[in-house]
Amino acid sequence: MGEMFDPPPMTTVDTRAVHAGREDLAALGVHVPPIDLSTTNPLPSVDAGGDAYETLATGGTLPAGASAVYQRLWNPTVARFETALAELEGTAESVAYASGMAALTAALLAATRDGRRHLVAVRPLYGGTDHVLATGLLGTEVTWARPEEVAAAIRPDTALVIAETPANPTLDLIDIAALAEAAGQVPLLIDNTVATPVLQQPTRHGARLVLHSATKSIGGHGDVLAGAIACDADWAARLRQVRALTGAILHPLGAYLLHRGLQTLPVRVRAQQASAEKLALWLTDHPAVARVHHPGVDDPSGLVGRQMSGPGSLLAFEVRGGAPVAAAVAGACRLITHAVSLGGVDTLIQHPASLTHRPVDGDARPDGGLLRLSVGLEDPEDLRADLAAALATV
Repeated sequence: MGEMFDPPPMTTVDTRAVHAGREDLAALGVHVPPIDLSTTNPLPSVDAGGDAYETLATGGTLPAGASAVYQRLWNPTVARFETALAELEGTAESVAYASGMAALTAALLAATRDGRRHLVAVRPLYGGTDHVLATGLLGTEVTWARPEEVAAAIRPDTALVIAETPANPTLDLIDIAALAEAAGQVPLLIDNTVATPVLQQPTRHGARLVLHSATKSIGGHGDVLAGAIACDADWAARLRQVRALTGAILHPLGAYLLHRGLQTLPVRVRAQQASAEKLALWLTDHPAVARVHHPGVDDPSGLVGRQMSGPGSLLAFEVRGGAPVAAAVAGACRLITHAVSLGGVDTLIQHPASLTHRPVDGDARPDGGLLRLSVGLEDPEDLRADLAAALATV
């Protein structure tokens, strides 16, 4: 038998995206990660099964050679995706859930289990996140703060600081390192859905938890609902316990699709970003458009190139004439699909004030004339032509 060599280091996000979570496939004699759909697993003995159950139900990882017991507790296909995402985010571990909101819920439950119920949140946030915080549905109390107000908003019972950058839907950028400093000893959760780990790794700048709606760019094809949190080992154990007890684990088939989606994530993000930059520049000169929101054309913070490696594929623009005109433009698109979500291979347009951000308080709700555009992989000239025709109708 030939001499064994350690594999070379995976130094770039492109290489990690292709190979992460697949290191043992050759030893298994397969080239594509297997899918394990078992909902229950044979137990070698009562004692061994009980020990494995206790380990997994309390947030531990599967001991070598132990039974996985039950899919709600642990699944190997899900674990492969978690390993891969953690490698891309530069964290020790990640924990995957059945949706982005399930992941957020787990983070809130894990953060507040010691009795601290206060949260500090920076708007704008994804509408679902804003809604669950504003309602206090999970027994939390929120203080809304601008980035420069976060330090003053911290209380002895503050459990978590929450922010999103780039923010949905206005693409506001937040300096993560400055926010982490303001949060002090309070853990900082950053929603990294829009940037993806291709463009930004928040833990490198001081965040403790990195939230993803993996439904979006990570899945990338509009066919899987999922969420994930990348974090250190201590937080992962807390998050796995919440997941095991609440039953919010990601389905194995969804994990397989997400793991496959990671292989093309860098290629998709950069191609979509290039098209988004072209469209953003074109829209800035359109007479029907009052303002364009995109870090490629509007970045007073200077964070693109310092915190983010690029401006991303999501943009927003405000049309002159307010909500009625915005609704007409969205409805007049023919190539671009009028639908919520983002990060897929096809371009989507939606009106946040009426849809994803409808539950947001009036003073924090997006402008009625604002439309959000998630740029896909179509030829940008075809997208420009479709937008031009839609804008011409009004």
